[in-house]
Amino acid sequence: MGVSGSGKSTIAAELAKRLSWTFEDGDRFHPKSNVAKMSAGHPLTDEDRWPWLQAIADEIDRVCEAGGHVVVACSALKRAYREILVHGRDDVRIVFLDGSQALIADRLARRKGHFMPPGLLDSQFKTLEPPQADECPINVSIDAPVETIVNNIAAQVATEVRI
Repeated sequence: MGVSGSGKSTIAAELAKRLSWTFEDGDRFHPKSNVAKMSAGHPLTDEDRWPWLQAIADEIDRVCEAGGHVVVACSALKRAYREILVHGRDDVRIVFLDGSQALIADRLARRKGHFMPPGLLDSQFKTLEPPQADECPINVSIDAPVETIVNNIAAQVATEVRI
């Protein structure tokens, strides 16, 4: 989880590859109306997000019930959003990709072909509720190479899950 431009898709895809788990990009679960809204430079409301988050939670449940593992890249900026995704499961972990607004703004300015415009970064940081200790997050600084970030996450996950 993290704001747009924090590296969620890149890190999640590499982590899934490293762990031999399935990767899902949460963006693919957005209804077309959400993508159109963000593309037009308008932030999503909670009402826009609920069906999207529930679709991701349903996919997590489906994969876990089938005995699999999945890494999902999803902003999950508010605790309430993470509660929908985790909904009391003790086999789901939140990884928070933490970085400064300046670093992420620089990344967004260089990113091409994504529906999320850099102008919405302020609203993402205003919405962001970093995970608290009782959510048992894995907090990771994004101010490191991808391989280092993935190594740190994989090491923590490996102590909790038989992979």
